[in-house]
Amino acid sequence: MTKTISKIGNSQGLIFDTALMELARLKVGDQVSVTVHDGGSLVITPIRPVINTEQAAATAKRLIGKNADLFKRLS
Repeated sequence: MTKTISKIGNSQGLIFDTALMELARLKVGDQVSVTVHDGGSLVITPIRPVINTEQAAATAKRLIGKNADLFKRLS
């Protein structure tokens, strides 16, 4: 895939079209890590947040409590 560096305000950047964003599973606001290798190769890696067991349990408990009536009707 060939991209062209564009002027964006006082900076330069690459524009990622929707198809590329979807393929990389990225959305506006996501953070990425940029690594520069010998010879000038760039590698852009998405930074995916990791949720620990306690956070997952707390989130599930909150969602179940918030939607208790819905879950009762579905069961």
